[in-house]
Amino acid sequence: MNQVSTYAQQLQALAILYLPRVLMAGVALVVGWWLIGWASRIIATAATRLDVSLASFLTSLVNIVLKVLLLISVAGMVGFETTSFVAILGAAGLAVGLALQGTLANFAGGVLILIFKPYVVGDTIESQGKSGEVKEIQIFNTILVTPQGDTIILPNGATSNNVIINKTAQNKALVEIVADLDNATDLAALRGWAIPLLQADEDVLQVPAPQVAVTALKPGGMTVAFRAYTPAGRSGPAQGRLIEQLQRALAQQGVGSPVPVQHSYVRTLPD
Repeated sequence: MNQVSTYAQQLQALAILYLPRVLMAGVALVVGWWLIGWASRIIATAATRLDVSLASFLTSLVNIVLKVLLLISVAGMVGFETTSFVAILGAAGLAVGLALQGTLANFAGGVLILIFKPYVVGDTIESQGKSGEVKEIQIFNTILVTPQGDTIILPNGATSNNVIINKTAQNKALVEIVADLDNATDLAALRGWAIPLLQADEDVLQVPAPQVAVTALKPGGMTVAFRAYTPAGRSGPAQGRLIEQLQRALAQQGVGSPVPVQHSYVRTLPD
């Protein structure tokens, strides 16, 4: 009987000692969780106004970090030794880091892309042999969509460490149409009608001005490039129209293809 009374007294003492702490920790957990949700919504709204590429990435990162800190703080209020929690989290983080090196590299690459902005959502880029419009920059991957409707997923780590060609950073795109023409073609006359034809297209910019340039010489012919700039995102439709117009104009002007050159060889045999 005395032993039961002793246990009851010990339980009463523990309740008096820990009940206020548990109640305070519960209140802190509820209030803190609500504050983190409120802060996450504010950060998401602010990040969206600054950069749509940054919004989801920053919101999820801040939300997770704040919740982990809140749980550690609540555990300390109850009376748990938080040093042990920090040590466990550190060991777990090291183990996960070693197991997921590639994933962490993609995470770091995403951070670098969002900070230095080699491209943003809406740009057309080429990287790792793939090209398309950037639809989303996620924590680990960049999502591209091609004109054919394909979705390309590029890992951020490899993308941030490779060559990136941003085709719309200057708000203009080059359309270049290459044709092999006869060596006898009058270049002055060719430029006289080809440049106005390029300038007349609705998507072609007047500055920089369209150009017609010889890019290579071949036996019996030469390679000519017809070049014009369009606003970003309008190069595809403009290129299709200009190819058709140039093909008809070359036929009407009588500009021919390279003339095949036949080579004859004479071999002298010894007597």
